Amino acid sequence: MELKVTAQQKTNVKKKSLKDIIGKIDVRAYTMIGAIVAIWLFFGILNDTFLTARNLSNLFTQMSVTSILAIGMVLVIVAGHIDLSVGSIVGLTGGIAAIFSNWMGMPTIVVIVVTLVAGAIVGLLQGWLVAYQAIPAFIVTLGGMMAFRGILMGITKSTTIPIFDANFIALGSAYFTNMFGIVLAILAVVILVILTIRKRKTRLNYGFEVMPLSLEIMKILFLSSLIVLFVITMNSYKGIPFPIIFVIGLAVIFSFIANNTTFGRHIYAIGGNSEAARLSGINIKSRTMMLFVFSGLLSAVAAIVLTARLSSATISAGQMYELDAIAACVIGGTSLMGGSGTIIGAIIGAMVMTSLDNGMSLMGLDTYWQYIVKGSILVLAVWIDIASRKKNK
Repeated sequence: MELKVTAQQKTNVKKKSLKDIIGKIDVRAYTMIGAIVAIWLFFGILNDTFLTARNLSNLFTQMSVTSILAIGMVLVIVAGHIDLSVGSIVGLTGGIAAIFSNWMGMPTIVVIVVTLVAGAIVGLLQGWLVAYQAIPAFIVTLGGMMAFRGILMGITKSTTIPIFDANFIALGSAYFTNMFGIVLAILAVVILVILTIRKRKTRLNYGFEVMPLSLEIMKILFLSSLIVLFVITMNSYKGIPFPIIFVIGLAVIFSFIANNTTFGRHIYAIGGNSEAARLSGINIKSRTMMLFVFSGLLSAVAAIVLTARLSSATISAGQMYELDAIAACVIGGTSLMGGSGTIIGAIIGAMVMTSLDNGMSLMGLDTYWQYIVKGSILVLAVWIDIASRKKNK
């Protein structure tokens, strides 16, 4: 028997789909962008220098280290673990970079490779303990946080090691020319349009719901405007800071890994339900170990950026950075329960944290107020996450 669908039924289906699609739009991400705008306007009103191109350039440079750490932390938290050692790994690998550059006189490329390998080895060790020895990640990385800080003090003899290699220093303090920024903006907008069209076409081919075309166009225009505004602002000062290119590149790479690879799907499955993931044939141990390798590797990248920007390595480098990275992830929508979180959300969270730091510093607020505000926002973000989960049950 042939089924006939009336015009009224078609209309009802379209209305239902539109409502469902609008409900599935990542409201939290756009809310966080709105929060950043509100924070910037607030500090801009209170302090004339906050919204200047120079300060915004410094702000983006400052957020680069937290963003890089947050990229690795997202994957760890999504899988249901935590890494409290990333700040100490930043300090340790930064010290190794300074030793090889200053004391041993190695060329920049050798310093970079040795630093990255050191970060990966540290991550591999911790990942092996967590995955194959079944020691809770909290304990392993808490021990690592203390042990790596002690090793840093030992190998540097508790002294500050300056770096004089101009090529290495450029990694944290150089700026790209205005033309590069224009090319980057055009390329980013073109890629955004192509990816949006391809994603929409694929979903239509498989019969999945898609966002209404008008909303899709508005989304592209909004994101393109942000890209262009960012480049114009940076070019009005010295250009795009080099560390931001690290953040963009790593965000693209790890977003692809998280969203478009089997490894990424496995990580979300492990965080969602580890027992179901095991029964489905996922090698949880190897996946978990790789997560900590990535975390250690990204900590080494952050160390290179920080050490190059400061032109030196100190025993206090990276202290409390693990808390900033975790806060950035949670504020950006990553659930501490595991199973959900995005790279872009973590970067937005890092921008929120850095904006608060920068704004309160310009206002001359005491350090204790900065800790109170940041801690309160972290608790609020977790509260909202738990409340939303209860609502969706």
